[in-house]
Amino acid sequence: MKLDTATIVATTDTVDGVSAAMRRAIELAYLGPEFGPNPRVGCVILAPDEGGPRRVLGQGYHRGAGTAHAEVDALRDAWDRGASLLGATAIVTLEPCSHTGRTGPCTEALAAAGVGEVIYAVDDPNPAAAGGATYLRDRGIRVRSGLSFSEAYEVVRIWATSVRLGRPYVTLKLATTLDGKIAAEDGTSQWITSVDSRVHAHRNRAKVDAILVGTGTVLADDPTLTARDALGANLPHQPLRVALGRRPVPAAARMRGGVDEFLHLATHRPDEALQALNEREIRHVLVEGGAGVATAFLKAGLVDELHTYLAPVLLGNGKSAVESLDISTLAEARRWQTTEVRQLGHDTFIRAIAPDQLP
Repeated sequence: MKLDTATIVATTDTVDGVSAAMRRAIELAYLGPEFGPNPRVGCVILAPDEGGPRRVLGQGYHRGAGTAHAEVDALRDAWDRGASLLGATAIVTLEPCSHTGRTGPCTEALAAAGVGEVIYAVDDPNPAAAGGATYLRDRGIRVRSGLSFSEAYEVVRIWATSVRLGRPYVTLKLATTLDGKIAAEDGTSQWITSVDSRVHAHRNRAKVDAILVGTGTVLADDPTLTARDALGANLPHQPLRVALGRRPVPAAARMRGGVDEFLHLATHRPDEALQALNEREIRHVLVEGGAGVATAFLKAGLVDELHTYLAPVLLGNGKSAVESLDISTLAEARRWQTTEVRQLGHDTFIRAIAPDQLP
């Protein structure tokens, strides 16, 4: 469903009903950044219903923290076109916010513009921003919710989970042999997976707010933890690089990078680490290892999603990707729901989500 900006601009000036407008709003939402403290939201504003196709007065999406929210972006688009918004219908992927943060409340902007109806897909789970529907109804604006919920929820699923749980959403990345090893018996580990897998993994790094590894990994491998393209150049967005553990991180460690890009959390407790990251408005953290850190997050029940890169390699002996989880029988094993399987060169990528994180 993702479209680029050129495709959105080229869309017609009318849509066949509110369902089509919501589909366009979802497409617009996908244009926003996946990282950052705010959700991706799209908005389409329609002229009053006069039968037949509805004229699009304005459309917009949220481009990241500090920029206009989708509703205001769409209102500005309509004003730039010289459109009257009296009695218009705003189609929004997420309930309009009713609080002042970096920007003002979208509900006030919609009401002031004369919008007569608001239809949105997903209720806002953020207690600080919720209440938008009530605010609008209290001012005589018709409100409907739940249209295209599943499709719209997928756009904000990671953000919404983070808000609901009061901690960052955690994705655990594992790159292993078929028998679950991340290093040979002599410690060699570069490279188990293929170039295709590594390029894919770097693209995923560019979608998160932070990357976390243990201090043992820092001392053993001295990783940069940057997000890079296939030619090795840094991608535009670089997540916060986080070291977890009580051992000091050398001043010359490559992952330190710029002062504002590195954080050392001197604890072994995943819950304390996530609390510290949550205070920085980190919504999505990618845990990349090593085995001790991966095990700690799994044992604490603090992994929401698994990204596993399987290489067609067998080692037999070697270091396992995960240490003991204190599971003695199969019935105690935690089951995950596979949502994506993709071949990357000779490797296989498997994406799986914890069942309790699905809508």
